Amino acid sequence: KDPAAILDSNSRWTEELRQWPSLRFALETAWLDYAHGGVHTLYNNAFVKGTQAIPINGLVWMNTLEHMQAQIEDKLKQGYQCLKLKIGHHDFAAELELLERLRDRFSVKELMIRVDANGAYQKENVYPMLEALAKLDVHSIEQPVAAGQSDVMSDLCEHSPLPIALDEELIKHSLLEEKSEVLHQLKPAYLVLKPSLHGGMMGCKEWIELATQQNIGWWMTSYLESSIGLNAIAQFTCEYSTSIFHGLGTGQIYTHTIPSPLEVQTGQLTYHPMKKWGSPLDLS
Repeated sequence: KDPAAILDSNSRWTEELRQWPSLRFALETAWLDYAHGGVHTLYNNAFVKGTQAIPINGLVWMNTLEHMQAQIEDKLKQGYQCLKLKIGHHDFAAELELLERLRDRFSVKELMIRVDANGAYQKENVYPMLEALAKLDVHSIEQPVAAGQSDVMSDLCEHSPLPIALDEELIKHSLLEEKSEVLHQLKPAYLVLKPSLHGGMMGCKEWIELATQQNIGWWMTSYLESSIGLNAIAQFTCEYSTSIFHGLGTGQIYTHTIPSPLEVQTGQLTYHPMKKWGSPLDLS
């Protein structure tokens, strides 16, 4: 069954839920799963068949610098070729030193480095920071300044020496016209899309189509979903290009989630069709 047709048949509800993306995403997942027999297959594509893995970035959470370094070493041992570091919590010089040590060990061909500032920087001091990061061949920076400063963000997207990726900036824009307008105004290099925040799967589909029209790159990211949500995002992602690194490793943070065929191996999210799903009863 065509997933798009299934969601279109429920378009009345999805339209009414534009302002509640997490609920919209949950219902989309339930509808698609039910339509395919309740076996956790939403999109019958190469990922769910086990023939296509999705390359993902290893996420280094904000913590003490020592713990962040330990996370880096752990991710490298696991075979990740792309690391995304949360920055903006510590003194910038200390964080820059952490990144410099990492880049000294691995060339840009060996390791992609992304950073996410979560809006931590101010317009008065952000450019010197971006210039320092650009010298390390950092791939991109997510949300360098807080969302809602369209003039500042537009200037950054145009003049930054480092590609800008938008995340929180997209959340409040749920209508198609609004999405088109914000992309035309800001012209970012990348979008970081999360179904739970950016309109469910149908909402992300709109973002992807608009980004493609404007030659804007994008990648998918999970947002603390359980194995159920991560499975849905991964299958949706594989409907598009899987050549770029996506942010689909956060499902690993849970020790109490429904057992699934999802597995991270050498920096790739994989699906093992021969492995059975567990049930909510397994959590009791």
